[in-house]
Amino acid sequence: MSKRDYYEVLGVERTVTEVELKKSFRRLAMKYHPDRCPDDPHAQEKFKEAKEAYEVLADAQKRPLYDQYGHAAFEGGMGGRGGAGFGDMGDIFGDIFGDIFGGGRGRQPRRGADLRYIMELDLEEAVFGIEKKIEIPTQVNCHHCNGSGSADGKTTQCKTCHGHGRVRMQNGIFSIQQACPHCGGSGQTIEKPCRHCHGEGRLEETRALSVKIPAGVDNGDRIRLTGQGEAGPSGSPAGDLYVEVHVREHRIFQREGNDLYCEVPIRFSQAALGAELPVPTLDGEVPISIPPETQTGQTFRLRGRGVKSVRSGRAGDLICRVVVETPVRLTKQQRELFEQLEASLNDGRVEEHMPRAKNWVDGVKQFWSRVTS
Repeated sequence: MSKRDYYEVLGVERTVTEVELKKSFRRLAMKYHPDRCPDDPHAQEKFKEAKEAYEVLADAQKRPLYDQYGHAAFEGGMGGRGGAGFGDMGDIFGDIFGDIFGGGRGRQPRRGADLRYIMELDLEEAVFGIEKKIEIPTQVNCHHCNGSGSADGKTTQCKTCHGHGRVRMQNGIFSIQQACPHCGGSGQTIEKPCRHCHGEGRLEETRALSVKIPAGVDNGDRIRLTGQGEAGPSGSPAGDLYVEVHVREHRIFQREGNDLYCEVPIRFSQAALGAELPVPTLDGEVPISIPPETQTGQTFRLRGRGVKSVRSGRAGDLICRVVVETPVRLTKQQRELFEQLEASLNDGRVEEHMPRAKNWVDGVKQFWSRVTS
């Protein structure tokens, strides 16, 4: 059976760049890799075909030969190694799929794990910022061996991977590189492990830290402390610590973005006659004027009295919602006064005193007329 054109196999033009070529091969290899397509009997052949095409076209010496002579360039020794068997699958995986199959060639230090800490804050602490001390149970470098894991500070080359830190696993025609199981990818082994950390290079310890919380943080915001996570094994780099902010519920204020909301209860007489009231803000009281005939639900906006954004520095607003509160536990005299007021309001001109009630009554009448008609 004649071979397909390599450019056709990879679905690229003859003017393809190295970057585009690699991208095309990555896509096909992910699509037809036998581990991903165990039920497709043709996947292995398609994968093998794509590999062969990529090995030729990605080679600066082989590609010009192929462009000039086609497949004949690699037959009969003309172009060196030939056919589907040439090349090393492990080399391709190290170059193309290092991020998918556990890293490329060479030793990669195993970084320590990242940690997360939930910090509970009051609203005032989140708005104005604060510095807090926390304690983190974590893994730290062993003080006795300085994180090396070796009692005498000496290491030897790993006999399994010969210092490379990676070994090649063969599965049929496929070869995949992975971290050496004997040395964990470091390429070195310890003859005399530290008796305190047992060669791990780390110990369990509770570490105290001081964390600065910037002003304006909100629920779910995270602060990253680089290198404050778990220490890596055998002296490798530490992970990071992420401090996640949780703001406790406030008795007065609710936060939405950079705005604050609160309810302001007022008396019936204040709503009817108007009044000037002090309202709380996070940095002191501010007076607001309640105009006469104010209704429940009316809002008053105080500019710049909200939260200053941690990102832009702009301050939000404080929105006060008025709630007319019905008086309770009336004295005899107060009840009589309300009865007199009710009699004066119920004089046949209710629409003048209570327009919302008049509209509501009219609406109810229209509704029932439609239902019963």
